[in-house]
Amino acid sequence: MPEALPPQPLLDDEELDRLDDFLDSGRAGEDALDLIGAHGFLVALAVAPREVPASVWVGELFHGEPAFADDAERDAVLGLLERLRGNAIAALEQGQLPELPFELTLDGLAPEETPIGDWCAGFMEGVFLDESAWFEQDEEAAATLLLPFMALSGLFDDEPDMAEFIRRPADAERLVTQLPELVLDLYLHYRVPPETPKPKPRGKSPAGRGKRNSKP
Repeated sequence: MPEALPPQPLLDDEELDRLDDFLDSGRAGEDALDLIGAHGFLVALAVAPREVPASVWVGELFHGEPAFADDAERDAVLGLLERLRGNAIAALEQGQLPELPFELTLDGLAPEETPIGDWCAGFMEGVFLDESAWFEQDEEAAATLLLPFMALSGLFDDEPDMAEFIRRPADAERLVTQLPELVLDLYLHYRVPPETPKPKPRGKSPAGRGKRNSKP
């Protein structure tokens, strides 16, 4: 089998640092998502079953209007956010895994105490933004696919079934290592229609019969 391609970075280190600096500044607003949460949020939007207008998701990411220094800074920051989302779409379209901005290990900590929990919480924020679209086609399948993100996010700790899902540290660690693959699975589920099998040639009906032979 061919060697698996390494996960694709969605922004380079310098761009991530610039975005991190702005989101961590007071000008982004105290309720704005941080870099880790924003990354998860935008990857969810890349996977989402239908497009969410930038005018909607930008407001949700910042929970208000940031105090940009000028139009140039506004264009630069929003451009980086849009590129992160667009690069996630491009990678997933090619069957590549997105690189996540943290090590894929909990090191014995609870998920909500790590960047992994923050990222999954940001991802779920992206889901909540258009929740009906994620669940309208097949609610059971959607819930199954999203369960690892929900469990690791820490947003559903009050639900006994969710806590049981990652009760054992080994179970939580297994899900963490699978996060990039789970993102691709979600993308394929929502964005790539199943292949329609080519029709088989129809057998010829014997002469004198009014009905077609239903067997190929």
